[in-house]
Amino acid sequence: MSWVTKTLSSTLGRKLIMALTGLFLILFLTGHVSGNMLLFKGDGGEAFNKYAQFMTTNPAVKILSYLTYISVIAHVIYSILLTRKNKSARPVGYAESKASTNSAWSSRNMGVLGTIILIFLVVHMQGFWAKMHWGDMPMVTYEGETYKDLYQIVQFAFQNEILVAGYVIAMGFLSFHLSHGFASAFQTLGLNHVKYSPAIELIGRIYCIVVPVLFASMPLYIYFTS
Repeated sequence: MSWVTKTLSSTLGRKLIMALTGLFLILFLTGHVSGNMLLFKGDGGEAFNKYAQFMTTNPAVKILSYLTYISVIAHVIYSILLTRKNKSARPVGYAESKASTNSAWSSRNMGVLGTIILIFLVVHMQGFWAKMHWGDMPMVTYEGETYKDLYQIVQFAFQNEILVAGYVIAMGFLSFHLSHGFASAFQTLGLNHVKYSPAIELIGRIYCIVVPVLFASMPLYIYFTS
């Protein structure tokens, strides 16, 4: 067995993969929410549709997309492996559990939060990503060039109060997931330091609120203004 295989199969190696893929997905969320802010531009969807076209046709972005898919899959698989490892290491719980006082709720329920987010991700990709790539899309023309009108699809989808409520609730779960995962990833990578850790934790707290709120604001804005 090579040192690479040994590392990847060890608990430390699995935590490293979780941390690296988690940080990469945090970068993805940052870029994704930044692009989606174009929904607020008020130009009838022109900037958003051009952005969507660029994100699905640019070769460099396609490579980043594949890395994102791989990161999601690896993050899910290794989270399952770590959860099973932890349970097998302690098959019988303590007679008196003090988990609620020793750790945050989000850190004790990362598996549950991750599962809910994964379900949301599948539904979200089926409703928008899959339609953009293979669905029967409406078309729109800007300056003589034709684009897929994803803006119209988004507008229609977020007229449904159930979808809007589900999206907002899912962003709440994402916030809890990020609240533990952000700082935990840096700690796993050994980047915790007396001088810098408080700043990392503060950035993590701000991030886990701002990004989910921005995501949640989009369906709410469309629902109440359309």
